[in-house]
Amino acid sequence: MFVEKEVWGNIPLLHIHTEHMNEETPVVIFLHGFMSAKEHNLHYAYQLVHKGVRVLLPDAKFHGDRSQGLTEEQMNLKFWEIVLNSIQEVQQLYNDLKYKNLLASQQIGIAGTSMGGIVTSGCLKLYDWIQTATICMGAPGFIKLGEYQLRQFAKNGVDWPMSGEEIKKTNELLAKYDVSLTPEKFAGRPVLFWHGKLDKTVPFDETYKFYETLREYYKANPEDLQFLVNKKAGHAVSRDGMLAATEWLAQHLA
Repeated sequence: MFVEKEVWGNIPLLHIHTEHMNEETPVVIFLHGFMSAKEHNLHYAYQLVHKGVRVLLPDAKFHGDRSQGLTEEQMNLKFWEIVLNSIQEVQQLYNDLKYKNLLASQQIGIAGTSMGGIVTSGCLKLYDWIQTATICMGAPGFIKLGEYQLRQFAKNGVDWPMSGEEIKKTNELLAKYDVSLTPEKFAGRPVLFWHGKLDKTVPFDETYKFYETLREYYKANPEDLQFLVNKKAGHAVSRDGMLAATEWLAQHLA
């Protein structure tokens, strides 16, 4: 197994593969969480590569090799900028895979944890080339998550430097990426959700409500939509969740 540190365009990433892989090998773009970095998801890549899947682990804006030394408070102010930028960069990575002759087929999946799961949700709204996805601790409802974040900041005594008009404009922008407003965009593609019921960072209930709405669109193939619940977990993916997520991706890209 090769773990190669590369830069595609302006995106630093880890490219994980074996010498036997070629342009017909399925690919997963795996997205890390907030305040994390590409190297922190190598255990997902290890599982996927051993199941015959090529993996790209990119660094999000202001993270990992793209860090600009911002504090967590400064990063919080840029959270949605980072999310929306990552959604655009997933398309760039897909284009580069094609250009580099690393993806002759449409066998490509997107996955991520926390912020990476949020980005994955937005990608499912925009990109019909995604064949399958796993969303770990993600929130398809961008506007509702943004409202929850503002309530949490206020609860913790954080003065959010945005006027009501600025928040309104932000919500109008987020609506373009908020797949909870257009659940039909999932288009019956195989999707696995994993979420801890005690999660206080990305609330469990809103994601599960969306899943229940989504089930209406999977009546023909209900097995293509799953939601794994860990009743004791907070905002951290358990080992069994990691194994289930990687198995799901490999199975639906085979």
